[in-house]
Amino acid sequence: MNKNIEHTEQTRRMVQQHYGRVAETGGQVSCCAPRGGSKCCEAGAPPADLREMARQLGYSEEQLATLPENANMGLGCGNPVAMALLKPGETVLDLGSGAGMDCFIAAQVVGPSGRVIGVDMTPEMLRKARANIGKRMNIEFRLGEIEHLPVADNSVDVIMSNCVINLSPEKQKVFNEAFRVLRPGGHLAISDVVQIKPLTGTRWKGAKHLSACISGSVTVQALKTMLHEAGFADTRIALNESSREFIKDWDPGTGVEHYICSAFIEARK
Repeated sequence: MNKNIEHTEQTRRMVQQHYGRVAETGGQVSCCAPRGGSKCCEAGAPPADLREMARQLGYSEEQLATLPENANMGLGCGNPVAMALLKPGETVLDLGSGAGMDCFIAAQVVGPSGRVIGVDMTPEMLRKARANIGKRMNIEFRLGEIEHLPVADNSVDVIMSNCVINLSPEKQKVFNEAFRVLRPGGHLAISDVVQIKPLTGTRWKGAKHLSACISGSVTVQALKTMLHEAGFADTRIALNESSREFIKDWDPGTGVEHYICSAFIEARK
């Protein structure tokens, strides 16, 4: 096997295994991998802690009140639903949907005439999400990779994602696939982390910091280039400076909040 392909597959398996463990243990703070120093990074954070984490990320009490049990796992770096300007009747796709938190909130907005599709490569996450669908007829969850979406061409109005694309070893493929499945005029509404200062040396290298949504981040310019290469127009990337307050807990005491920042990324087909 080609070494690049082998490395890509190893990275994908590692991320899949990590978030499988997160699903099985009940959630952790934001994107953090297990690392000492913060009780929020311990497996199975109490519901009150998870609710407070969601508030930090920009979720309202009204949004949180609509969620089924166990959908909020304390993952993410923003609230893409709040920024997506969803409309009743739209078809929404969530890349890396996890336990379905953003999907369940979006389904309330698009209503019974709309549709929400969550795609995730982690079976453990999908089991949690599907267990919460209940009588909701406008949500479905599909097993798949965001680099190879199990979604038809030109079939989606809005694509959301919450701190997931940074985990992909093939980000250009993710944006190419997003462009393929969006209808003309459709748009991206993505919350993710970007590098605001080069991640120098080896401090944030390796599996732990990739799963922690740190080492897989890229610069704003790199994102703009990938979106342009995929065919997108009207790209806008807005930094959320206040995200430093929760990012510092992803790797306490290292100053990581001076190197990466949460951002809202939008672009249109």
